[in-house]
Amino acid sequence: MNLTFSPEEQAFREQVRRFLADALPSDISERVRQGRHLRADDHLRWQSILSEQGWLASNWPKEFGGPGWGPVQRHIFDEECAAAHAPTVVPFGVNMVAPVIMKFGSVEQQQHYLPRILSNQDWWCQGYSEPGAGSDLAGLNTRAVRDGDHYIVNGQKTWTTLGQHANMLFCLVRTDPAAKKQAGISFLLIDMQTPGITVRPIITLDGAHEVNEIFLDNVRVPVENRVGEEGQGWTCAKFLLTHERTGIAGLGHAKQALRHLKSLASRIQHRGKPLLELPSFRQRVVKAELELMALKVTNLRVIAAARDGGVPGAESSLLKVRGSELRQELSELTRRALGPAALPFFPDFLHGDDSLDDERAQSAAASAQYFNRRKLSIYGGANEIQKSIVAKTILNM
Repeated sequence: MNLTFSPEEQAFREQVRRFLADALPSDISERVRQGRHLRADDHLRWQSILSEQGWLASNWPKEFGGPGWGPVQRHIFDEECAAAHAPTVVPFGVNMVAPVIMKFGSVEQQQHYLPRILSNQDWWCQGYSEPGAGSDLAGLNTRAVRDGDHYIVNGQKTWTTLGQHANMLFCLVRTDPAAKKQAGISFLLIDMQTPGITVRPIITLDGAHEVNEIFLDNVRVPVENRVGEEGQGWTCAKFLLTHERTGIAGLGHAKQALRHLKSLASRIQHRGKPLLELPSFRQRVVKAELELMALKVTNLRVIAAARDGGVPGAESSLLKVRGSELRQELSELTRRALGPAALPFFPDFLHGDDSLDDERAQSAAASAQYFNRRKLSIYGGANEIQKSIVAKTILNM
């Protein structure tokens, strides 16, 4: 396995850096740098720029309108975007439902939905988790009953990220309650404007309206909106989750968070010396940096396997576990570095007010990000579940 970048890959990194320097709007990158909540327009502006460049769907093959990049190019692109404080592309359309449609969808579905994702016409959200079916996703109870050319869908989904902006929902539903749990699930594409859909906000600890609960009351969904065969939804779901968990590692964002932490700890004084020279604090920073280096190597190993024709398996669970734990640790250390300065909470600033100076702005986001990062070890498959997957499939325990 060769973990070094070739001259061509290094040249590609320089190309990405030049593009980001020229095209990334400064007001959007500043909001990301300060840890503020992005507005829907911020996401759409940046994604439109990427779309014009042909780089929005970095993981798509050329035949579907993507740039046809390999895994190494995608890794480099993600790293450089994080370093430049570019917003993360909203993943539900480009990175999650699109690969499912490419692999399991009909030609008609591919021709209709994929161009609309590329042009930002559709904002997708994910209908997986339910109040009684989170980590045990196969225990979902949302029902879809066949009625001629439609399904009648009833149920509830929760933790639907950015669902308040979405016009499309990809949804797991139970079409055969008598079958084995996984065998009775189907995968539907649902127009959010369909009568019977209600979206209610869930306000998180940092004061953000990021997630929602969605109620479906006798929602009529055309059978032609089912992806794959009836009862094949669990196969689609597992395929999608593998893509999701590989991205959740957030390596580029962790590297950026470490740089920010070390910069803070070098400036903040403790008893006349930089905090980074305090042995107890320095030890935790060094440990986090070593774990980040190990995560990077593991990520590159997965990339190298993919470059040689492999597909992510249980390794994606490993990346998800270590990546989420590391990002939580970095947010904890940042909050500790700021000390009492991290206590004030300015929700107006996080949502839109520009009145704080840069020093207070960094402090304002620290606690909010700390609380928000608690979710990382839960969503996308709880870490406890992912550890069980690793134990069974890799360690044969």
